[in-house]
Parts: sequence; C-alpha cells; structure tokens
Amino acid sequence: MPRLREVPRAEVTDERILFFYDRLFGPDKDPAVDHGTIHATPGDWWTVFAQSPDVFRHAVKGFALYRNATLDPKLRELGQSRAGYARGSQFVFSQHCKQMRSLGVAEEKIAAIPHWQIADCFSELERAILAYTDGLVYDSGRVPDEVFAVLKANLSDPEILQLTYITAMYDMHATMARALRLEFDDRPELVEEVQIPEGVAVADLSADLSGES
Repeated sequence: MPRLREVPRAEVTDERILFFYDRLFGPDKDPAVDHGTIHATPGDWWTVFAQSPDVFRHAVKGFALYRNATLDPKLRELGQSRAGYARGSQFVFSQHCKQMRSLGVAEEKIAAIPHWQIADCFSELERAILAYTDGLVYDSGRVPDEVFAVLKANLSDPEILQLTYITAMYDMHATMARALRLEFDDRPELVEEVQIPEGVAVADLSADLSGES
C-alpha cells in the first residue's frame, strides 16, 4: 500500500479532484476504497496526491501541456517511457509503453527501449531522444553536444524545450511514485542482505578471499 494515506471521496471538497475521481474511477466509486481506474491501474497516485489540492492541481496542469504541444507525441512518449525505465519506475515505464502502443508505435521499438543502445529499429532522431533522456535522468542534465546537435537538426527550439520539460517532469513523477510506493511501484526494496542459513558460522570473508590463514 502507498506510504501516505489515501483521501476518500467523502473528504474531498476540491472540485478539480472530484472531477478526476469521477472521470477515472466512476461517480459511484470511492477510489480510496474501491481501487481501480478505467486504465487498469490501482489509482492511488490520484488519491494520495489529493492530500494537497495545490499539488494535485499543479500536477494535472502539467498533463494539460499535451494539448498545445507541437512535439510529435510518439517522440514525447519515447522520452517518457525511457525516463520511467531509467529511473526504475515500473509505473511510469509501463504506462507510457501502453501509450506508445496506442499511438501506433511498433512493438519492436517498445520492446527495445531498455536496450536502445544496441537496437537498430530506431531512427537517428529517436536514438538522440533516448540518449538525451539518459542524459537528463542518469547524468542530471549533462548532455553531449553531439546528441543535442541531432535534436537541433530535426526539432524546433520550442519542441526541444517541450521534450526537455515533459521528460524531466516524468522523471519527477517516476521518482515520487517510487518514494511514495504508488501504483505499480508499490514494491518492497529489492536489494537486501541475504541471510546465511541456520547453522552456518559467520566467517571472515576478506581473510578467506585474500588467502590469509
């Protein structure tokens, strides 16, 4: 379950939050109790973000950016899905793979996002967008001039700004989903100490490996 409390419908007074509760869950459901959106997700991103109407409204305004963006949505989703993968968010990666599919992106490309560096199914621009996304997520915005040059040769300045803003926004959403354990990122920590079997004595590992007596 998420790390923050979900806000039940009965406690919501903000009209914008209620609009999305109705739109995504149905007007007769309490999303904090009866989980499941029309998009087949648990939906606790919405019920947890409802803790702060100001944060909720700011977040959904970001989604509205799509309406007037001139950037090709297939390129936008390529950056978003790679950002989710690079940040380790199963939720963001999964949702934007589905969105790519709904836009008609080839299954070969969707499957190759995790290993795009050795995939030959992407165009030069698509490879540049994937490399740019890695620069944003892995290297905190450190992007080689050669990568940016390909973007400049194929996209307008407003489109590059849109790509940068939307990709970075979804890096943030991926980070928050993991930290708060929302949606498909409600998973236990995968890296933990493996306990030794009962009855096995603890030895000096470094001494054994170095050959010390």
